Amino acid sequence: MTDATGPTEATARGQAVARRTVRIGLTGPIGCGKSTVAGWLVERGAVVLDADVIARELSAPGQPAHDAVLAVFGEGVRVDDGTLDRAALARIVFADPEALARLEAILHPVVRVRILAALREAEGAGAPAVVVEAIKLVEGGLAALCDEVWLVTCASLVQRGRVIERGLSGADADRRIAAQAGLVERARPVATRVIDTSGPLGDARSRVAAAWDDAQSMSLRT
Repeated sequence: MTDATGPTEATARGQAVARRTVRIGLTGPIGCGKSTVAGWLVERGAVVLDADVIARELSAPGQPAHDAVLAVFGEGVRVDDGTLDRAALARIVFADPEALARLEAILHPVVRVRILAALREAEGAGAPAVVVEAIKLVEGGLAALCDEVWLVTCASLVQRGRVIERGLSGADADRRIAAQAGLVERARPVATRVIDTSGPLGDARSRVAAAWDDAQSMSLRT
């Protein structure tokens, strides 16, 4: 018979080491490999929340930000059926920092709400990690939600070449890169890990694997 005042075998088993979900903020300039790193983390069991994807979803017709964007930017970003012309909007905001700031003022709050809900869902499902991937991780207030911030960087020539490989002209690539000027400097003070992807991708992948293993070891609790 088990002593009612002492731990049972089942209780002892319940005290085994458990692992909590790690929240990883993932940021870095365009072309430096954030999405590649995110893909490697998915292979290891992480759930990725891409702020850009969420922003596109929330600015689709019938979604919270769609009409708000049209109200601010007007007919220049409206197509014949009355919906948002994303290409036109991109041309405006990547050429005008003030326009970009107006767009972000619309999108950041609603994206944050969606990410908070998705974080709770992933943690409730027992995911080993949730990755919040966002260009404006710091400016959008998302870094504060995370246990770690991973800053993905690369050499400027490598960055420009990768952006052009996506099908953009050199001028468009330069505009998009310029729109993110200072991102690394803003993110570096809060970054817990910096991952440079300038060299062979195999080297970067190894660094990501080591960072993942370290983050998971730190998530252990009794």
